[in-house]
Amino acid sequence: MTERTSDRWVSIALSVLLHGTLVAALVYGFWTYHQSRPTPTLAIEATVVDPKSVNPAALKTPPAPQPPPPAPEPPAAQPEPEPVEPTGPPEPTPEELAQREQAAKDEAQKEQEQKEQAEEARKRAAEQEAADKQRKLDEQKQQEQAQRQAEVKRKAQEKAEADRKAAEARKKVEEQRLAEQKRAEAAQREADEKERAESEAELRNSLAAEEHANQVRNSGALVSWLSQITARIQHAWLRPPSARQGIQCVLHITQAPGGAVLSAHIESCNGDQAVRESIEAAAYRASPLPAPPDPSLFERDLEVTFRPD
Repeated sequence: MTERTSDRWVSIALSVLLHGTLVAALVYGFWTYHQSRPTPTLAIEATVVDPKSVNPAALKTPPAPQPPPPAPEPPAAQPEPEPVEPTGPPEPTPEELAQREQAAKDEAQKEQEQKEQAEEARKRAAEQEAADKQRKLDEQKQQEQAQRQAEVKRKAQEKAEADRKAAEARKKVEEQRLAEQKRAEAAQREADEKERAESEAELRNSLAAEEHANQVRNSGALVSWLSQITARIQHAWLRPPSARQGIQCVLHITQAPGGAVLSAHIESCNGDQAVRESIEAAAYRASPLPAPPDPSLFERDLEVTFRPD
């Protein structure tokens, strides 16, 4: 856990207070020691002599006599040891001991109170830190929840906008489809009307042409045209040696609009193979065939009865 600035200042204050208390206790003990220490005295024995009562002659030193030979000195008596005066502080009195014990108790109680106050301050700081941390977590959760709600709202708006655009696009496509369908139906109706009109016109023209062709046929123009074609083929026919009298063959001819013969074959004939082939060859040599007197008489497929005799 990170140490805060308030916790550091509380620790510094408690340390300064503790050191100040110890210094005060030392100063108090030193002062008490100096107040209770007795003043040391020296025991000296001396005799005071008045100089006026002393004979001056007696003060003169006589001539020193010759010393006798030294006699053995008796061993000097050991002096009795002087009592050793105590050099340290005097023993404290019971009152001082009681005062010191009470001061130690007060100091211990004060230190205990300071510790309790410091512990209480630490607990309050920890609780405050935990509360701040929880508040930050709550704020962060609220911010995250708000962001999630905003994101959900934004996505919902984007989806709604996308749905709206998709609906508009579908509506536009449907409108275009309906418009194209209507145009196609109108074009189909117009084409049907035109086709019906053309069919009716073609039918009328066909009926008119058929009526005209019938009138022309009934007038003998068709018989005359077929006679011309038969005469052209007979003129181009080269009679084979095997041909006999009374030949009669039915010739099927397919022609182009200009009269060019596209195909010719015998359908029925009383002659032999040489006669059949000679008649078909004559039809090709007669190409192009005569044109009809009236265009309405033209037919691609013709049946010509060939009777050379």
